[in-house]
Amino acid sequence: MNLAKVNAAREALPHLGLGLGLRNVHFEHILNHNPKLDWFEAISENFMDSGGRPIYVLDQIAERYPIVLHGVSMSIGSTDPLNRIYLEKLEALAKRVKAKWISDHLCWTGIMGGNSHDLLPLPLTEESLAHVIKRVRVVQDILERPLVLENPSTYFEFTHSTISEPEFLRVLSDATGCGFLLDVNNVFVSCYNGDADPYAYLEAFPLDRVVQIHLAGHEDLGTHIIDTHDRPVPQEVWDLYRKAIQVRPQASTLLEWDGNIPDFETCQEELFKAKELSALNHREEVSSSKSLSTQEGLSTPVDFLCPEVMASTEMVEPR
Repeated sequence: MNLAKVNAAREALPHLGLGLGLRNVHFEHILNHNPKLDWFEAISENFMDSGGRPIYVLDQIAERYPIVLHGVSMSIGSTDPLNRIYLEKLEALAKRVKAKWISDHLCWTGIMGGNSHDLLPLPLTEESLAHVIKRVRVVQDILERPLVLENPSTYFEFTHSTISEPEFLRVLSDATGCGFLLDVNNVFVSCYNGDADPYAYLEAFPLDRVVQIHLAGHEDLGTHIIDTHDRPVPQEVWDLYRKAIQVRPQASTLLEWDGNIPDFETCQEELFKAKELSALNHREEVSSSKSLSTQEGLSTPVDFLCPEVMASTEMVEPR
């Protein structure tokens, strides 16, 4: 795919609204109740090689809701060759469920054929940037669509990194046309662990290329934060989310809850807090516009997973 075509395809990706990560504990509720939700995100690796009930359920849900595929094993930053078999299976699954887009992480997961089963950070250098650019272009040619990459949670920084993560991602998108999945929980976790300002990170982030936003909870251990996805979204993350959607309201929002998963209604209630923040932003924008119109005579503007080999009847959950 040439750059102009990729950019056009990324810009044409739909705004899906509010969605939840698809988890096996909610299968029966979704199939039996058809809950009022805009879309679901499925972990790619949980369905690529599965048969039996998991893929049956995904097929049923894909008939009723838009589906997005979110992967954890592409290893876009590894020095190992890209796994063509994996990419072909991913493409086949995307076609099967008519996935709106495919996402993965800016990370590497293994080397020399081994898999760490973790999302490992990259050294942010010119050399690694050039390496990732080449690999993203290959992946997009195979998948015949833009790749959407997520900023990972990190717990340390490479001393020889020379580029900030937002700048790395901006140049990567300029060169490949890829889009981004902005995980605001990961922003908070990484900045806390790295003693950085999460709002400065957001200000530098290429928000105009953001297709999707992730929300999740984390465990604060005082000296550091672990990205656990096993509890409600903390206020600090909601504050970052509100800031992000002020700039990029078109981004689709998804709640991840991967450990200690509560019932569907609790997850849905947590997700719908995003709707309240979006409405609050809108009210404040309208109020500000009216104030400007009155005072200045201006017209009012128009408003990781450790995936194991999955049995045909089991669903592997990311951690």
